Amino acid sequence: MPKASIKQKTWILSAHIGFAALWTGAVLSMFLLSLRNTKAVNADALYAINSAITLLDDYIVIPAAIGSVLTATLLCWTTNFGFTKFYWVISKWFLTTGLVIFGTFWLFPWGNAAEDISAQEGLQAFTNPIYTFDAKGVLVGTLVQVLLLTVIIGISVLKPWGRRPNTKQIPTNANN
Repeated sequence: MPKASIKQKTWILSAHIGFAALWTGAVLSMFLLSLRNTKAVNADALYAINSAITLLDDYIVIPAAIGSVLTATLLCWTTNFGFTKFYWVISKWFLTTGLVIFGTFWLFPWGNAAEDISAQEGLQAFTNPIYTFDAKGVLVGTLVQVLLLTVIIGISVLKPWGRRPNTKQIPTNANN
């Protein structure tokens, strides 16, 4: 694929930053709702909080995470950043992949289960060990996600660790 022009790179980078901001803000909102969830005093409020957490996850976090991954891939593919040239890019890829896997296989199901249980059981959900586990999972999981997304943003700005050494061997002329 040809390299992006400076204007194209700027647009892709702007979209990438926007998706990262949406992802981070939505997960922070989910964390704050999860904190409130621990103090719900009425069944409707408990369900509304869990429903809002699921709504944020379904309609903001998931699309923003996908958008972030797609724009990051495009940036790596069409600019000099590459996929493996810089330690900071590799670190972001590993952290982002971990967040997407964690969100997909744990955080998303925990949030959905907590919403379903609170809809069925109301305040009795607090006595259900599955609900308690899932609600705490969402609370701790969103906190971890916010912290790691903040680290990823810091890596993006600071670009620590620099460039990897060039591993290509330059062929030597045997006649010299």
